[in-house]
Amino acid sequence: MHERTRDFVDFMVRCDVLTFGDFVAKSGRRTPYFVNAGRYRTGTQVAELGRFYAATIDEAFGDGVDVLFGPAYKGIPLAVTTAIALAEHHDRDVGFCFDRKEAKDHGEGGSLVGHPLADGDRVVVVEDVTTAGTSIRNTLPLLRAAADVEVVGLVVGVDRRERGSRDDVSALDELAEDHGLRTVALATVDDVVEHLRDREVDGRRVLGDDDLDRIARYRAIYGVR
Repeated sequence: MHERTRDFVDFMVRCDVLTFGDFVAKSGRRTPYFVNAGRYRTGTQVAELGRFYAATIDEAFGDGVDVLFGPAYKGIPLAVTTAIALAEHHDRDVGFCFDRKEAKDHGEGGSLVGHPLADGDRVVVVEDVTTAGTSIRNTLPLLRAAADVEVVGLVVGVDRRERGSRDDVSALDELAEDHGLRTVALATVDDVVEHLRDREVDGRRVLGDDDLDRIARYRAIYGVR
C-alpha cells in the first residue's frame, strides 16, 4: 500500500470523516462505515485534503488536465483546494468549476460556475466517495452539454468497492468502462481495513472486531465478488 494512502486513511480518522458503526447511506443501504466529507471543518484540514488529491492527480494524470470539476455540493471545496494545491505544490495552474443545483437566470446565468469550459478541455472530476456512481453519471451529460470537453478522469477519496450492474465489476470500474475515463481512488475500503485492522490511531483502536465482522457481512452482500 502506498504510504500516501496510509496517511490519508489516518487523516480521515483524525478529522472524524471516516467513522464506523451503523449508518444509512444515500443509497438507502445500512452500512457499517461512513465517509462524510462535510466534517472537514478547518482551513488546515481542507488545505491538507487538497494536497492529498493534488498529489494523486499529478501522479495519475501529469500535465494532462486542464480543468477540475467538483459536483455540488461537497465537490465544490474539493475542486477549489485541489486546484490551489496543484498550483502551489506541483506547478500546475489548472482551472476549476462546479455546478449549481438550479440554473441561474440572471447575471452571468447558466448552471456552471468558475472556469468557462471550452472545446478540447481535459476535465477531471473530483468527488468524496463513490458507491453506485450515480453522481458522475449525472455529471457527464452536464459537462458535455457545456462544451466538447474530454472527461479524462474521476478521482474519489474512497472507493467503497461495491458492485455495479455486474457481480465481478465495481461501480467505479464500470464507470471507467462505460465512459472511457480513468478512475482513481485515494483509498479503497480494502485499504481502510488493511491499514486499521489491529492498529491504533493516536492511542485508540478505531476498527474493532465487531466492526470488521459487520464490514465483512456487508461486503458479502454488496461488494465486488
